[in-house]
Amino acid sequence: MAVDTDRAGNKPLIERRSIDYIPEVERHGRLFSQFTLWMGANLQITAIVTGALAVVLGGDVFWSLIGLLIGQLLGGGVMALHAAQGPKLGLPQMISSRVQFGVYGAAIPIVLVCLMYLGFTATGTVLSGQALGQLFGVSDSAGILIFASVIVLVTVLGYRVIHWIGRVASVIGVIAFVFLFWRLMNQTDVGALLQIRHFSWSSFLLAVSLAASWQIAFGPYVADYSRYLPSSTSSVKTFFAAGAGSVIGAQVAMILGVFAAASANGQFAGHEVAYIVGLGGTGATAALLYFSIAFGKVTISTLNSYGSFMCIATIISGFRGHLKVSRMQRLVFVLFIVGAATLIALLGQHSFLGAFKSFILFLLAFFTPWSAINLVDYYCITRERYDVPALADPNGRYGRWNILGISVYVFGVLVQLPFISTKFYTGPLVAALGDVDISWIIGLVVPAAVYYVCAKKWHSAVPDHLILPTERDSDAQPEKSGASRIAAQA
Repeated sequence: MAVDTDRAGNKPLIERRSIDYIPEVERHGRLFSQFTLWMGANLQITAIVTGALAVVLGGDVFWSLIGLLIGQLLGGGVMALHAAQGPKLGLPQMISSRVQFGVYGAAIPIVLVCLMYLGFTATGTVLSGQALGQLFGVSDSAGILIFASVIVLVTVLGYRVIHWIGRVASVIGVIAFVFLFWRLMNQTDVGALLQIRHFSWSSFLLAVSLAASWQIAFGPYVADYSRYLPSSTSSVKTFFAAGAGSVIGAQVAMILGVFAAASANGQFAGHEVAYIVGLGGTGATAALLYFSIAFGKVTISTLNSYGSFMCIATIISGFRGHLKVSRMQRLVFVLFIVGAATLIALLGQHSFLGAFKSFILFLLAFFTPWSAINLVDYYCITRERYDVPALADPNGRYGRWNILGISVYVFGVLVQLPFISTKFYTGPLVAALGDVDISWIIGLVVPAAVYYVCAKKWHSAVPDHLILPTERDSDAQPEKSGASRIAAQA
């Protein structure tokens, strides 16, 4: 792993690659950067608000903390399994969905992923706008526009800058959270808050679902940020580096949210940022906390915008038959994505909390089946044996549409409908289960089992080994996945 310093030192500040394969000569980075990136991405205000929802919506403090931890571990495990794919394939996460859905068919889940990114970027921008508005003495709307400008810049610069910001955000986040916890302990009787008052299955499983959905939602893009690691990087170590950073960061933030909401006496909802900063004090201290909140959101909002760019480029490249994206196209995509998210943030900033809860829970119905199919195929069916050049060829090994993968995915979404409980939709079996939403469990287990059984019997030909583009072909984009253009790696 020592080679990463030399390689990284010769790389331009602005990322040259986009959704194309990363040649071995351009691989760089350390596993610790995965930990710091995902730690920084989770030590932020939206995670605090997510944890607070478990109490705001009626949960007991003690059981909410236990439920959140269980959800982190379950969802974080799924997220980390996706992260481990990055170094082996050298590709963004959603490109690999073409194995399960076909070169054209992969657009189906990717469109939904784009909607997810828009939603998360918009909701994060609302909170960041509040922080910047207080910091600079301007309106929340002006703060939203300032924050959006920063996100555009960082997203265009790309991978290396994103990881650098992740490291800085981790340091700032740890300092800010230690200080806020210290202040909270001095102002609140935490022991009294932890007294077990009541247990409710619906509230407990809500906490589990909030944390699990938070982690699972990273699945569609987590490999985007591990794909530059050398291919020799241990999958197990990648799993623990990304997973630990995400789980620890999110759980710490959500614990703070639970305690803050429980001690707020109804003052938290609608004033999330102001209340959290108020725990720390006023004047210069408050200004620093507002800055830490806004900077913490830069990391995750950039990940969302960068992931959106990757997804849109993936959709378009599938129909164009190659993976190259110019820098001008990249800029146009990013401006469109951030512009749309900013518009949503401006229009929805006054009804944030309730809409956000419904949004993140509803996401599970669409992303757990995709995640289940992708992971089962990668680890149990193909066992990492992908034909990477064929991912860009609609006439190649994976074809235009994979009916098996698409059918199981649609089935995986539909089978959850009776168990979903959100403001958007409530299934007919929810009341019989005591208003407990177990749809995400159904969405993980059932599609995984169905796909495994069906793919074992009807899966298309799997390569004998992982097939990668040659170093030459990674710069001169091929038009077809012929044998003359590939190098085999066992």
